[in-house]
Amino acid sequence: MATRDVMKTLKDAELAAIRELNAIRAAISAMAETQTTRVRATRRGRARTAVSGGTGKRKRRRFSAAARRRMSIAQKARWAKRRANKKG
Repeated sequence: MATRDVMKTLKDAELAAIRELNAIRAAISAMAETQTTRVRATRRGRARTAVSGGTGKRKRRRFSAAARRRMSIAQKARWAKRRANKKG
């Protein structure tokens, strides 16, 4: 009977330790989440939110084909204007 009591006591202690470990992990996750979501200023004065998750990589923003075409046309117009100013 003593062996059963010891085993039960050990199992109970193990479950308590697991619960405590899970609580500690939850607290660590909460602390890490609050630290990685604060807003930081960049050199250009814009604010950005840091990425949480630990990888440090942000999801890449992509322009549509139409937007890239408009940007290309606008840049070519700026270059043409500079060339015209240099000549005249």
